[in-house]
Amino acid sequence: MTAKILLVPLLLLFAGSNLADQTLNRIVASVNNDVVLESELRNRSTMVISQLQTQQAELPPRAALQKQILDRLILENLQLQLAERNGIRIDDEKLNNNMRKLAKQNELSLSEFRETLEQDGYDYVAFREQFRNQITINQIRQQMVENRVEVTEQEVDHLLATAATFNDQNREYHLAHILVSTPEAASPDQIQEAKKRADDMLARLKDGADFEQMAIAESDGQQALSGGDLGWRKTGQLPSLFSDVVGQLQIGQISDPIRSPSGFHIVKIMDIRGDQRHMIKQTRARHILLHPDTLVSEQEIKTRMAQLRERIAQGEDFAVLARAHSQDPGSGSQGGDLGWVTPGQMVPEFEQAMNELAIGEVSQPVQSRFGWHLIQVQERREQDETEDYRRTRARESIRQRKTDEQLEVWLRRLRDEAYVENHLD
Repeated sequence: MTAKILLVPLLLLFAGSNLADQTLNRIVASVNNDVVLESELRNRSTMVISQLQTQQAELPPRAALQKQILDRLILENLQLQLAERNGIRIDDEKLNNNMRKLAKQNELSLSEFRETLEQDGYDYVAFREQFRNQITINQIRQQMVENRVEVTEQEVDHLLATAATFNDQNREYHLAHILVSTPEAASPDQIQEAKKRADDMLARLKDGADFEQMAIAESDGQQALSGGDLGWRKTGQLPSLFSDVVGQLQIGQISDPIRSPSGFHIVKIMDIRGDQRHMIKQTRARHILLHPDTLVSEQEIKTRMAQLRERIAQGEDFAVLARAHSQDPGSGSQGGDLGWVTPGQMVPEFEQAMNELAIGEVSQPVQSRFGWHLIQVQERREQDETEDYRRTRARESIRQRKTDEQLEVWLRRLRDEAYVENHLD
């Protein structure tokens, strides 16, 4: 994947700068004590249009697209203001670390990543600040929403026991979504007006209107500028009011408007796929751990490790030596026994060495952040972890669903409680 493919969606999230515009700016929106400038709207519009053209999506009318983009800029501005009030600051060290990760995702070094950006016409300094904003918004969302979401074991039990919402455990749905939002504590007239708008959208969709274009032009959802694309979701990850509806639809079908506290939703099934039972390869292993300190040097540890390995090769019992010498407080008294090890459970250096051993074989000394290890593999097996996996997935699904629901409510409240004046008209 090229860097440009990864960069365009990223840049859609923030006020962009294609070789910063130095012309006079006018204010297109007042947001509390801050403003959104015309150059921000213009630059963002350029990037959104570029992305939509890359996706070969039909562009909505200019006025509708500008309204959508300005709404996103206003909401981002409000989140950045709240982050500042809550003392969230992304220092240069953290920013640089995240920039390196982003470059690595594009299979580039940081210097190559910068060159690619500049070749594509982006100002690197401006991009860094946009990326800093992205991290800041992620942190304020985590603080205000994600960290406050709790999932109980009773909720997991209920989801697993409810056929209508989780019995199709082997199915995933690729969904698209249009939201007609209503204010918090909306009046009956406001609810009726939103319902009428949703019914009108549905009628146009049934007459052949393009779902993606309508989402881009008219949806109030956070995914509007991506054509309403929610991606692949397990049933349990959906807002609870979607679950029964999704199970009744086929690929390509569109739901009737679904009422929620956020407004009215129209959902389309883009695709459906299944998955297999969750089988994992487990290894039963044991180890001896030694680590250097102020009295014992690294070289001395390596020498002792070589001696222990030789004693094991000469027939001495691994477990006896582990109980006598291992400095792992957890496994040492158990003869070094680590039990059945699941992929990802151990640090990478340990896991890689362990996976390369034959049953009964003892490794060469292996270094990790914990010290030096001698590893012996005792058994291997393939374990059906479907039920444990299903329970973990149910927990994650509930958390994702509740996070999505609460994020939508939080963003709407943030907007409703702010002073916002649109000067674009």
